[in-house]
Amino acid sequence: MRCLDLFSGSGALGFEAASRGAARVVMVEKNRQVAEVLRSNLQLLGANTIDVQCMDALHYMKGRQERFDVVFLDPPYDSGLLRDVLPGMSELLTPQGVVYLEARDWPELEGWEVLREGKAGLVHYALICRPGSKEETS
Repeated sequence: MRCLDLFSGSGALGFEAASRGAARVVMVEKNRQVAEVLRSNLQLLGANTIDVQCMDALHYMKGRQERFDVVFLDPPYDSGLLRDVLPGMSELLTPQGVVYLEARDWPELEGWEVLREGKAGLVHYALICRPGSKEETS
């Protein structure tokens, strides 16, 4: 699987994907110092399937040709960024790709099929896909 961790932060989601055998993980982190910590950690772990990109998530998404099987969307809470990036997610997914998202301020999921969802404290989470994309693999 190819995975994109669009708001990497600590890198927990991306590192977990790599530890579970992802063929490629791209971590996008806007903060230069945080991106350097992620690079140091991947060196320490010998995680050669991870690529850290230091840039704004919206900028990363523009004109991107690479497609991912799983996209992790866990932007800073209360930032509103989830609403900004969700409309462009289809362009980043493989035909059967899924998006895992977490947020306090839950977005409208019109145009998406919810595979699983829940809430932990104030945080909502869900696994979503494009309508019908999971039926193709059945």
